[in-house]
Amino acid sequence: MEIRVERTDFLENSTIGKLYVDDQFECYTLEDKVRPVKIRGKTAIPAGRYEIIINHSQRFGRLLPLFLNVPNFEGVRIHPGNTAADTEGCILVGQTKDAGFIGQSRLAFEQLFTKLKAASETEKIFIEIA
Repeated sequence: MEIRVERTDFLENSTIGKLYVDDQFECYTLEDKVRPVKIRGKTAIPAGRYEIIINHSQRFGRLLPLFLNVPNFEGVRIHPGNTAADTEGCILVGQTKDAGFIGQSRLAFEQLFTKLKAASETEKIFIEIA
């Protein structure tokens, strides 16, 4: 499975984008601000292509998508949330967007997670951040 995030709105404290699954629009994304130098817990991951696995998150107490081999980052996941305060380098997903906010996040996450979980049983999952 191929996922692509196109970062579209570069705001003061966050970055909004669009997430595509196999070239089909799936949902909006919200990340921390893109910065030239990493500030712990306040910086979006570097653009690039990463493998994703599904595993148990101690922090969230459930299965979640985990990015592998992100330079200078650990524990980067896709999960529900609405603003930059809800992420520390992770990607949040939602069905609606506004300046610095994404809405209907849990619904968007569950729909995406269903697809990711099914794909993980038969193929590798990759995400490209552009």
